[in-house]
Order: sequence, then structure tokens, then C-alpha cells
Amino acid sequence: MSWDATFDEPVKLPNGRMASTLREAGQYITRLPKAEHEQKAWQTAMHCLIEAAEKRGPISFARMGMLQAIHGEEEDHFGPGKRVAKEPHWGRRKLARDR
Repeated sequence: MSWDATFDEPVKLPNGRMASTLREAGQYITRLPKAEHEQKAWQTAMHCLIEAAEKRGPISFARMGMLQAIHGEEEDHFGPGKRVAKEPHWGRRKLARDR
């Protein structure tokens, strides 16, 4: 097992520290309070870390699992269900035929 494998880019943890290896990310998850640790997102992230450490899965999936667990509950600002109101264009010129 290679828990010392590094992420392509470090993951910024909610406590302000950076996790650059699988070991650091795993230690962060194991130190979470039990209620938070047992959430599905964190369990999935830990599963992806173990898979990457045992060379059965890519490290990029472990990084994505960590990011999803950290940022997963944030509200989406864009997407299929979100409407962003367009600002009117007040300076639009009329065509010659519309004058």
C-alpha cells in the first residue's frame, strides 16, 4: 500500500490545512467527529482513498471524493434548475423599418 502517494494538486481542508498525500487526507477523515465521519460523502471519500492507496483506483478519484465531501453541501449557483435573470439592454437601437 502506498499512502504516501501525492495528489496532483493539494486539497484545501476545512480546517485551513492542505492535504497533499493520501495519508494526510485519511488522517483528516479519521479525526472527524463520529456523526460527520459516518456521513455518506465522507465514507465514499475514504473508500476512494483506500482504493487509490491499494493501487486499485486512480488518485484523481480520491481527490474528487475529498472535494465532493468538503464542498458537497454548498448550494449550486448555476445549473439546470437555476434561473439567472438577464439584465435588459437599454441602449438597443431600433431598426430603420421600426421607426
